[in-house]
Amino acid sequence: MKFSTHYSKWKINTCRLGRGIRYTLFVVFFGILAACQSAKETVAPTPTAAIIDASVALQWMDLFLDVERYAPGYRPPVAARTLGYIGLAAYETVVPGSIKYKSVAYKFTGLAVPTVESGKSYRWDVAVNETYYLMMKGFFPQVVDADKAKIETLHKKLIPVTGSTDELDRSKKFGQEIAVAVLAYAKTDVAGDGAYLRNQPADYVPPTGVGKWQPTSPDYSRALLPYWGKVRTFVANEADKLAKSPLDYSTSVKSVLFAQGLEIYTATTPLSKEQKWIGEFWSDDIYKLTFEPAGRWLAISQQVVRQEKAALDKAVYTYAKLGIGLSDIGVACWSSKYVYNIERPITYIRRTIDPTWQTHLNNPISIMEGITPPFPSYPSGHSCFGAVAAEVLTNIYGSSFAMTDHCHEGRTEFNGAPRSFNSFYEMAQENAYSRVVLGVHYRMDCEEGLRMGYAIGRKVNLLPWEK
Repeated sequence: MKFSTHYSKWKINTCRLGRGIRYTLFVVFFGILAACQSAKETVAPTPTAAIIDASVALQWMDLFLDVERYAPGYRPPVAARTLGYIGLAAYETVVPGSIKYKSVAYKFTGLAVPTVESGKSYRWDVAVNETYYLMMKGFFPQVVDADKAKIETLHKKLIPVTGSTDELDRSKKFGQEIAVAVLAYAKTDVAGDGAYLRNQPADYVPPTGVGKWQPTSPDYSRALLPYWGKVRTFVANEADKLAKSPLDYSTSVKSVLFAQGLEIYTATTPLSKEQKWIGEFWSDDIYKLTFEPAGRWLAISQQVVRQEKAALDKAVYTYAKLGIGLSDIGVACWSSKYVYNIERPITYIRRTIDPTWQTHLNNPISIMEGITPPFPSYPSGHSCFGAVAAEVLTNIYGSSFAMTDHCHEGRTEFNGAPRSFNSFYEMAQENAYSRVVLGVHYRMDCEEGLRMGYAIGRKVNLLPWEK
């Protein structure tokens, strides 16, 4: 796969029965059913999750995007991990009521989820409302009171005021039990639990040496999540967590690395109007300005679920696969970043080409210009997240799913005008390309990020999701 100075080169290319007959068939059918089913066999609850709309799930995921935007410490890998556990919990709550999907909890060592009562009825929207409520409280204890109030308000809003008391109570209890089980499982991941409290640990000292990453201009922030590679994954193994070896460091004008540095410099000095739009459209780098880059793909998925009018079971299936994929690629990407510790383009370009050059990534909140995210360059996190999301969403909704992304429509801090795409892969590729035009990543970072994301996305798709 090759980059170019324009993202387009990244495209992948009844019959009616009498009353007596109906009664006879009814008696015969249930007589056979009773004869074939012993009293000891489990009677599954009525599978209604495929005919209930996804409103409850959509509203909770909307709230997630609102809360994580301002949550202290919620940078991309942290948010991705949270989406993994919340998505899995919601999925495990709803699947007993699905005729298509089944539990995958047994695939994760150490996770045991409760089961439904045989022959009892459940309200799956009621159950999953409880799950989301407890999961959000469990993963966002540090947010401000106003955001805690939003969680309480949405939970109460979605509690039904009519229905069988027994059914409602049973449904609530099941959703709560699932959340408790998954939250307990998440806490056994010592490296990931509460990681928002230790985003930039003072005890980490980046290695020195030629071509090695050091904090960059203009803010020189400490390394973000240098130990994230130790976080537990769902499907990725150690091999999946290691990127291919990057290009050899060289300042020779004949080297490939120099060519990639020069590519950034010449293609973006200055940026064209289209390049600036693409770069800002996909950025999501600035804390409190927008959701972060992993959350961006949840925002895209929200649009897809609404566009498709997906039922509740399909919606939580979408979120579970997406969350698990984003969580695992976040671990893999950050692990590789701190294995290779490749310096950012700004450092290389200032050393070899132009000592005054700066990136095109600006922070309209702090009014700081020319910034670079505070961690090593290789591989690209945006590219990783986009690729895993594209692989998962394509598996669910098809390879030619066309959509217009309205994620940032109406923003005034940058050009958030919607952009249209013919596939999720096309979106992922433009997202990766955007990092080059902003000047924060080399071509190699983005190409390897896409490769890693696609690979882990395929592993997520291979989990036994369907009956």
